[in-house]
Amino acid sequence: MDIILNGETVAVGDGITVVALLEQQGLGARRVAVEVNGEIVPRGRHAEHRLQPGDRIEIVHALGGG
Repeated sequence: MDIILNGETVAVGDGITVVALLEQQGLGARRVAVEVNGEIVPRGRHAEHRLQPGDRIEIVHALGGG
């Protein structure tokens, strides 16, 4: 199925979860915020939130510094 990831069309497996998408993108260990169709998905729900065809996902990396 196709999703829109940070503005780009990406093909992923049917029923992929947010956590699986993050791992696929090499972000599994990173601190990120994930928004699906304009709604933040809390980190505690990443493993259960399944994506649907056409979903718009934005992943934002947390940056540290001072």
